[in-house]
Amino acid sequence: MTVHSLEPRQLMSGDDAVALACIHAGVCLGTGYPGTPSTEILETFNQLGGKAQWAPNEKVALEVGLGVAFAGARAIVTMKHVGLNVAADPLFTAAYTDIDGGLVIVSADDPGMASSQNEQDNRYYARAAGVPMLEPTDAQQAYDYTLLAFWVAERWKIPVLLRLTTRVCHAKTVVKPRPSSAIAPVSASFRRDIPARVMIPAYAKPAHRRLRDKLAAIAAWNDAEGPVEDSGGSANCGIIATGVAAMHAREAAPTVRHLTVGMTYPLPLQRIREFASEVKQLVVVEEGEPLLYEALRAAGLPVIGKPDRYRFGELDVARVRRLLAQNNSPEPVPAKGKPPELCPGCAHRTVFQALHDLDCIVAGDIGCYTLGVLPPFSAMDTCVCMGASVGVGLGLRHALPKSQARRVVSVIGDSTFVHSGLTGLAEMAYNPPPTGHLLLILDNGTTAMTGQQEHPGTGRTLNHAATHRLDFFKVCQALGIHNVQLFSANDREVDLKTIIADQLTRSETAVFIIQQPCVLAAPKIRLYEQAAVNETVAKESCSATESCAIAASSQLFQLFNE
Repeated sequence: MTVHSLEPRQLMSGDDAVALACIHAGVCLGTGYPGTPSTEILETFNQLGGKAQWAPNEKVALEVGLGVAFAGARAIVTMKHVGLNVAADPLFTAAYTDIDGGLVIVSADDPGMASSQNEQDNRYYARAAGVPMLEPTDAQQAYDYTLLAFWVAERWKIPVLLRLTTRVCHAKTVVKPRPSSAIAPVSASFRRDIPARVMIPAYAKPAHRRLRDKLAAIAAWNDAEGPVEDSGGSANCGIIATGVAAMHAREAAPTVRHLTVGMTYPLPLQRIREFASEVKQLVVVEEGEPLLYEALRAAGLPVIGKPDRYRFGELDVARVRRLLAQNNSPEPVPAKGKPPELCPGCAHRTVFQALHDLDCIVAGDIGCYTLGVLPPFSAMDTCVCMGASVGVGLGLRHALPKSQARRVVSVIGDSTFVHSGLTGLAEMAYNPPPTGHLLLILDNGTTAMTGQQEHPGTGRTLNHAATHRLDFFKVCQALGIHNVQLFSANDREVDLKTIIADQLTRSETAVFIIQQPCVLAAPKIRLYEQAAVNETVAKESCSATESCAIAASSQLFQLFNE
């Protein structure tokens, strides 16, 4: 997909609109970890000419983005909602620091869990960490609020959360970009400010007070000038809503008065009080947890919330109509769709068949191989979060009777191993259970579940150019694992079932790396590898002319991106 940044009006998804705003804002670097529904932001940013890169995980991405902001430049850091859990450690302390450049963190929440393991509401993070949060209703606001987020971040020297949800990320609406002259350019330059950036207790204590002062100033600005829209309408009922829920509410109840709040933390309480005083009944419409409702009740406003059933799943116009009517009757049961399954020809099938036949206790992980839990394999017993397979498997080994402990196997994918499996592997070497443990790394050469993105183990960057490749075999050996073996899933002489069964009788730590390219990504991977060969040849044949080598290496990548 190609987005033309010079067109005056464009039909764009929310993700693409954020990417375009980053181009227009002169963002120095976009970084993040792929996760639906946020993935397309960095991919589009890269296609538009921005500098984008995948990080090993969200924590690293945020730390890199923070460094960019400390240098006075602008950074966008993207992730899905559970990714913010991983990035929370730097987030909470980054809020205390003074940053010269704009730092915007995208949290793409997934109400209804279309592709996630939980339904958490990341609005709580803004309040807990003490950072301002903006919530767009559509792609136009996704574009506008991205620019506004950079402005807020630079005015108050604070990270800003931009919370999107699945429908805003993926639904397309018309976007009218601003003229480039409206966005002030910035240039990187380091300014030493130790008390504002070195968070030892002596400096962190006054920094916490400065943070609260910043938030008070931002709240005052939000009351005076912030992104709040009052639709007008009947004063019999007033609806306060945020994000995509505001769009549903306007369609569900077009004649009543609507107040749509764009910056949802800190809230513009004075403007909300004025709105409340002008309507007979005040109703909150929000997707997910009743966070806005509770905040307004705590402020003494007599608002009406939603029945508890509407905190689960996504809202739509029909559900909002029921919500406004306080209808607690059973909702229509959605039609059952076809359950997902591992692709025909996927190497994971052989692995999960072996685990099933051996009656293993399988500690699983996040990725397309999670589908091994479904029939016909039914070969996964736990799945919690990225990287948890290793730690959970070790815990099971430590606690279970020896006969059961020897059946425990941990299964993780290549991208997930880089993301959060390395520390679990260090634990496996450091505190091995008496029966040892077996970890299977299913290496299909891509981040398959989120759309075949690259990671440090593929040896290719976000735009598929060649770079250093993390060698899983050497890493496992270096960490002190006793038995590390590499298998090709295409090798018909390898009987995985027999090899796994034999290993489960041994009291040693072992990692089996099982390689086969994802069947969907394999054609592209071959093309990327050929492009890398072409680049090497081009560099050798015209080393004196740098542009020649660049042209040779980028031609094939451009073909795919288009």
